[in-house]
Formats: sequence, C-alpha cells, structure tokens
Amino acid sequence: MPAASDPATVSLPHTWRPLGVRLAVLFFGGMLVLVCAFAWYGFDPSVRARFTLFQRSTIVALGLCYAAVGYALARSRVVARETGLVVVNGYRKHVYDWAQVVAIRLPTGAPWATLDLADGTTVSVLAIQQTDGDRARNAVRGLRALIDR
Repeated sequence: MPAASDPATVSLPHTWRPLGVRLAVLFFGGMLVLVCAFAWYGFDPSVRARFTLFQRSTIVALGLCYAAVGYALARSRVVARETGLVVVNGYRKHVYDWAQVVAIRLPTGAPWATLDLADGTTVSVLAIQQTDGDRARNAVRGLRALIDR
C-alpha cells in the first residue's frame, strides 16, 4: 500500500469529524421538520386556530433545543496541528500540547475514543465515534502515529 493511502500517515494540520452523527442529525432533523409541517398543514384551519401561542412557542422551543444539541454533536472535531491537538466536544474546546497527550484508545464497545493525558486524566473525543467503523479506526491509527512521533 502506498504511503499516501496509509491511515497512519497524516499531514498536518488534519481535522477529524464524526460522519454518522452528522448524517443522523441532518436526516432526523429534516424528517422531524417534514413530519411537523405535514401534520400542521394537514389539520383543518379550525383545528390550527385552537392552538394557543404558548403551545406553538413550546413546539418552536423544542425544535430549537433539538437544533442546539444536533449542532453541538455535529461540530465535534479533533484538529492535529504542529503544536498539538485541539479537541472540540459540543460547545467546549480543549487545547493540548503534544507532550500532554500520552495515548488514544478506542476500546471495543466504547461509543467514542478517549485521550489519555500526562496528568492521569482522560478526555472523551466525540469526533471519533465507534459507529463510524473503519473510519474511526483509521483516525485512531493516524492520531497514534502523531502521538508516537
């Protein structure tokens, strides 16, 4: 296999993002909007008129909550740079020097990868999800190669 196609060969900077989660957020979010729209316009105008402003705003608030959670999951990423790693989990951003990162693990059955840090703590990496299969394993191999450098 050529070196360019080897998952352990990563050029910097490099960004990893979850694929399955992003697709699920888009698909199910779109389906939710479609179902709600068809249900709303399927009602008779007399039924729609009986909905109060509070009931309508509750549905909008729930939709906004779904969008906020979906956006947080979809924006998760790991960026490897010359200086270290940037891990974005939801709305939190962590910056680590390479010396702080000891290892990365993706155990069988774990939902996502974890970084082992030099101070003995671990950090979840939501950008590398077990459900992404080979893509996740290749990302772990690539990050391991960078950590071992």
